[in-house]
Amino acid sequence: MTETRKSPRHRVLKAGTIDLGGGAIDCTIRSLSATGAMLEVAGQSGVPERFTLVISADELHIPCYVVWRGGRRIGVAFEPDCVPHSAAGGKCSV
Repeated sequence: MTETRKSPRHRVLKAGTIDLGGGAIDCTIRSLSATGAMLEVAGQSGVPERFTLVISADELHIPCYVVWRGGRRIGVAFEPDCVPHSAAGGKCSV
């Protein structure tokens, strides 16, 4: 099978939060790349199509949108104008 991702995926195990702008859902980040991530959640209900992914350990707040859903896992892509890195003060460069 040929890899079609824009950037290589790295397996990780990090705590994350799906920020709903007034509420939050805990998640586990299972893989991460420069353009997206795979998240694991307790349940799919309440997870919107667009949200901010917060990775506190890396001081990141990344706007993203859902690409796929399956079971307890969600694949997200980072907003195209967003370059996540902590050098931007924990926010994406837009």
